[in-house]
Amino acid sequence: METGKLLDRDLSWMYFNHRILQEAQRENVPLLERLKFLGIYSNNLDEFFRVRVSTMKRMAEYHSASQSPVSAAKELREITELTRLYSEEFDETFDRLKERLKEEHIHIIDESQLTSKQQQYIRMVYQNDLNSATYPLIMTQGSQLNELTDSSIYLCVKMARYDAVAGRSVRDLALIELPTKEFDRFIVLPSENDEISIIFLDDVVRFCLPFIFAGLGYESFEAYTLKFTRDAELELDGDIDEALVEKVARGVRRRRKGEPIRLVYDRNMPEEMLRYLKLRFMIDRYDACVGGSRYHNMKDLMSFPDCGRRDLKFADRDPVPVPALNTLNSSLDLIRRHDFFLHYPYHSFSNYIKILREAALSRDVHSIKTTVYRLAKNSKVVKALICAAKHGKRVTVMVELLARFDETSNINWSKKMQDAGIQVFFGIEGLKVHCKLTHIGSSKGDVACISTGNFHEGNARSYTDITLMTADKNIVREVDQVFEFIRQPYKTITFEHLIVSPQQMRTKLFSLIDKEIENAIRGKMAYIMCKVNHITDPKMVQRLYDASAAGVDVRLLVRGNCSLVSGQGVLSDRIEIRGIIDRYLEHARILIFCNGGDERYYIGSADWMPRNLDSRIEVYAPVYDPKIQAELKRIVEYGLEDNQAARIVDGTGANRLYDDGRPPFRSQEQLDYYYREEFENRLNDK
Repeated sequence: METGKLLDRDLSWMYFNHRILQEAQRENVPLLERLKFLGIYSNNLDEFFRVRVSTMKRMAEYHSASQSPVSAAKELREITELTRLYSEEFDETFDRLKERLKEEHIHIIDESQLTSKQQQYIRMVYQNDLNSATYPLIMTQGSQLNELTDSSIYLCVKMARYDAVAGRSVRDLALIELPTKEFDRFIVLPSENDEISIIFLDDVVRFCLPFIFAGLGYESFEAYTLKFTRDAELELDGDIDEALVEKVARGVRRRRKGEPIRLVYDRNMPEEMLRYLKLRFMIDRYDACVGGSRYHNMKDLMSFPDCGRRDLKFADRDPVPVPALNTLNSSLDLIRRHDFFLHYPYHSFSNYIKILREAALSRDVHSIKTTVYRLAKNSKVVKALICAAKHGKRVTVMVELLARFDETSNINWSKKMQDAGIQVFFGIEGLKVHCKLTHIGSSKGDVACISTGNFHEGNARSYTDITLMTADKNIVREVDQVFEFIRQPYKTITFEHLIVSPQQMRTKLFSLIDKEIENAIRGKMAYIMCKVNHITDPKMVQRLYDASAAGVDVRLLVRGNCSLVSGQGVLSDRIEIRGIIDRYLEHARILIFCNGGDERYYIGSADWMPRNLDSRIEVYAPVYDPKIQAELKRIVEYGLEDNQAARIVDGTGANRLYDDGRPPFRSQEQLDYYYREEFENRLNDK
């Protein structure tokens, strides 16, 4: 069949992140939540440059075998130009939001706008705390810069003093790292006349420059904000029989000294200062050098003070109870009778913790196995597993050490679990374990939990994820076999119910799509309805084009990267794609295939990207319970009906809001309403 267009993965990512920026511009989003979306946009962009742009730069510089240096350099230019355009849009959005805050009597001020009372307050803060937290590096006096971190914000300070011996003015340049670990980025000043004033930590330090450099004879100061982003690709080298945990730990330490690949600076910075910084940071023609506003590291907007104004944030929503699991009865026994389904954050993650806790204490349970990709800071999951180990259960935990930016945390948790008697293993290099599985072995019948997201109580409050709890013998047996496969990935294991990568996921998914193509050609009903985070695999993209051309209706919810492009005639005229950015981060993966009317349902951890299909251990689990199938279909259909938070994903980057002319329908609100109504109905039935 005809080959369709494949949108570049990284350009698609830029379009996705732009949707988050656009959410900050929407009037139907509460004001303080709009600031949070600006913070999310900024944080995403930092991570994108640390990882993806660093890879593109390597391609451009070292003649990658998989992509010519010319195309890599071209892609870098496109990314840099989009970054510049979006940066201007970001600054304009922030300025508008500051004006809106003023209307709500919340003022973001700088050091030049301080009242005498506020100046006195800042002097007190400096004397008591800030004085011991600011240590300048005077660059023109030969200070070393190799320990600077890209998670920090810096002020580049230009200072002048009169040298009586030389009979002339002498200028120096210094860098000051803002002490954001000791202080909040935003400081709420003493209020006056019921008006709330907030100042950036940057401007507090600007105000205090004469105190910071006291005794050194400097008479004038100019300060400009800058930040840089380092290459964060984690390279593992060394002896092949070196312990993986030690290699990862060393790689994380090396990351802190990675090569700078992006410099973001105050566009009002003097040209000679910028030239000096480029030289010191070794910024070259392949690096992004972006002039921006007075403030950077705007990811901190995610924790902007709420100023006691809950009316400017999303209304609080408590999770909806799951009546059957919210009793004194055994949850494990209930699962043995029929499958259960949890949809976070509409349902509470505490239901999963309750099951782990019961397994830890139950006399009938003899073993617990689970996978760990990311863990909460004070993980209740780990506490439950340690409790199980103390009660003599055989607890086995597969920890993925290469969960990007969580490597150090995972190493620390691994050591704590090992100290408690838990058997911890790490898999092997080159095959990241991304599946989310728990297996509970019991003399009364084994139970398994398969999730689309991490077993992480923090994520479960803001990510939409699904956990299937089942005692189906076929599924439970194969979940147990996945753990065996993780321990021995080159052992031949046949999975008939689970779809497991890298063993046979690509083949089975293609087979499901091909079945729809075959049915469409025969004139039968044929459709695919999927909810995933990313679709970038070229072969998968082409298979979906083939399905559309054959007459299969392909309806997709894709939150992030999407390499499919609409508007290519029959190749994509039956493909409908929307992306939802809203209060919660859409994260669940749900696959529905028509299968001639006998629908096939799956949930799992894998997106449709080459790494997920070919070089990670991922799992999709079938859903056989008709009631849970109906719930999954509702989730996907609600998303496709959303005409308030859904944008059309068509490969152009236009990100147009989907508007079908019907009454307003916001899928996350409607799902919350549905679950609450269902809960009330069950209570009334009793």
